[in-house]
Amino acid sequence: MEYRPLGQTGMQVSAVCLGTMTWGSQNTQDEANAQIDFALDHGINFLDTAEMYPVTPVKLETFGHTEAMIGNWLAQNGKRDKIVLASKVSGPARWYELRGGNRLDRRNIEEAIDGSLKRLKTDYLDLYQLHWPDRGVPMFGARGMQALNDDVQVVSLEETLSVMADLVKAGKIRAVGLSNETPWGVGEALRLARDAGLPRVASIQNAYSLLNRTFEGGLSEFALREDVGLLAYSPLAAGYLSGKYLGGTVPAGSRLDVAKQFLRYVVPQEKEATARYVGIAHALGLTPVQLALGFVYSRNFVTSSIIGATSVEQLKENIEGSLTRLPEEALKAIAEVYQILPDPCP
Repeated sequence: MEYRPLGQTGMQVSAVCLGTMTWGSQNTQDEANAQIDFALDHGINFLDTAEMYPVTPVKLETFGHTEAMIGNWLAQNGKRDKIVLASKVSGPARWYELRGGNRLDRRNIEEAIDGSLKRLKTDYLDLYQLHWPDRGVPMFGARGMQALNDDVQVVSLEETLSVMADLVKAGKIRAVGLSNETPWGVGEALRLARDAGLPRVASIQNAYSLLNRTFEGGLSEFALREDVGLLAYSPLAAGYLSGKYLGGTVPAGSRLDVAKQFLRYVVPQEKEATARYVGIAHALGLTPVQLALGFVYSRNFVTSSIIGATSVEQLKENIEGSLTRLPEEALKAIAEVYQILPDPCP
């Protein structure tokens, strides 16, 4: 396993991060325990979760179940010092409302962190991320400027980071991260760190895959020049890049079968792009998983690639795929497809 700096925090995280958003819906406690144990045995020291998980599917009645499962694992084995633990506070209400609106203000954040720590059975988080901004921005597959024009009340990033600063001082969190953010958001957060002495963000967790390379347009330069590395979520594009949905097949129990809200991949261009990438993999003696995850691994702005699985067997394949070093001919073939079909699923 390779380990990389988490921003300027001094923490080192594995290049592969264990994602957990299926635990509590598609996965039981025993299955979650087995996945964590397997991940640690294979060098992974980084776990990512969120207060609203699981999201396969999104249900209010399962809110917090994933964190509770991780907490149960921690309570059973006492290995808190073996993992870098990350969670997230929800932004303004999307699928359901928490705490009267999920705003990123003091009341909501303080209530959220206390709830997460209680469920996780720990005194602190290594990384606490803003799950999505408290303002209108294109995200989760949206394109264009409409979200920027939405007339909504916004909690300023300065106010939000001021609360996070107090959480750092209280010892409840060690570092702050962003998620589903834009170049402006990262730039503003860095400005506030310089000008107002607020916590310097350590990372940005955005979607990144062969089907969505929008991170490269503006955010990659922040990652490289400002040490705000990418924690790449959905590196397999919610499983589409495995090729399992080609031909219209939807395997029972798959992400597409159980979580109908992930619409960013349900676009006509996805099928052609995925078919071309799967074809490249087969032509070069690779699996589609190796090609897709190996590509993310090859990007120098990626701090860690977040992989999820519903079984230990799938987790093993994803870990191995995430550490695949692609030959130059694979990267060249990928570049040729990208020229024809750039970012079909932003």
